[in-house]
Amino acid sequence: MSLFEISKLELKLKELEKVTGNPDFWNNNDNSKNILKEITDIKSKLENYNKIKNDIDNLIEMNELVKQENEESLEDELMTSIKKVEKQVETLEINTLLSGKYDKNNAILTLHPGAGGTESCDWASMLYRMYTRWALDNGYEVKELDFLEGEEAGIKSVTFLVSGLYAYGYLKGEMGVHRLVRISPFDSGGRRHTSFASLEVLPEITEDIEININPDDLRVDTYRASGAGGQHVNKTSSAVRITHIPTNIVVSCQAERSQIQNRETAMKMLKSKLLTLKEKEQKETIDDLKGNQMDIAWGSQIRSYVFCPYTLVKDHRTGYEVGNVAGVMDGDLNEFMNEYLKKMSKKDEE
Repeated sequence: MSLFEISKLELKLKELEKVTGNPDFWNNNDNSKNILKEITDIKSKLENYNKIKNDIDNLIEMNELVKQENEESLEDELMTSIKKVEKQVETLEINTLLSGKYDKNNAILTLHPGAGGTESCDWASMLYRMYTRWALDNGYEVKELDFLEGEEAGIKSVTFLVSGLYAYGYLKGEMGVHRLVRISPFDSGGRRHTSFASLEVLPEITEDIEININPDDLRVDTYRASGAGGQHVNKTSSAVRITHIPTNIVVSCQAERSQIQNRETAMKMLKSKLLTLKEKEQKETIDDLKGNQMDIAWGSQIRSYVFCPYTLVKDHRTGYEVGNVAGVMDGDLNEFMNEYLKKMSKKDEE
């Protein structure tokens, strides 16, 4: 973060704090909430910057002390402190890239298996575990909204909510087709298989964002919830499926016991999809959008996960790759997300 950017943030903070002093500030409750939220976010960034700046000043002083004392223990302490500050600087740099309109929002993720049958259903369940592990390891909450079990193994589809600051900002770059290469556990001949699954990532739409939906455009169906091991089963028809007839967008929710709660959550999901479609529609027609959607198959993947004959995870957009497949499947995704954000930032500057 440059001094120029810091100056801009400080100026923006002063302007917003001045607005809060207006007598009519609370007349528009939604607007006032947004302003206070932005003030909190700017203050957090400035505090982080100042803390890192102070830490760097301390490192400079410590370095001078090491030169004078020439003690090995002090050198070790200095190196440990340097690595810690480097990590803080990297985190601050990434946070400055999360400046999109909905980056601060919660994220709604949906996984669908593609070409590959049972193999792809199993792959979708592996990805579900991977993103759940990433979310929990990074302080986010995960809530399953809809679940459809695979016929033989894995899942046919799953929709889940990742809650926390900047959840969408980090996860938006994960949207796309993910490819797996491995020796199939379902193949008695031990042959190598390629499987695909797609991930959709949408921001959860907050109440201050208005999306007008005509009730006559909706078809609402209720059904009994079902899922793996009976944990999602409900004897009443509490699960809700909503179809937006003009766009043929379908959303489902069975996370709650109450049909009313499931309907409310499904409506949030529908609003997120419609908002995304509306914003894209400014550049293209809905037909163009549907034509540009890639098949969940070979040639459309954003990332490949190779388990055999070698181990490698490679992002085809950024070129970033690692050999520790097990670590990635356990949720070690931060570097992939960071590289994507950096690449998109450079692209915007060009």
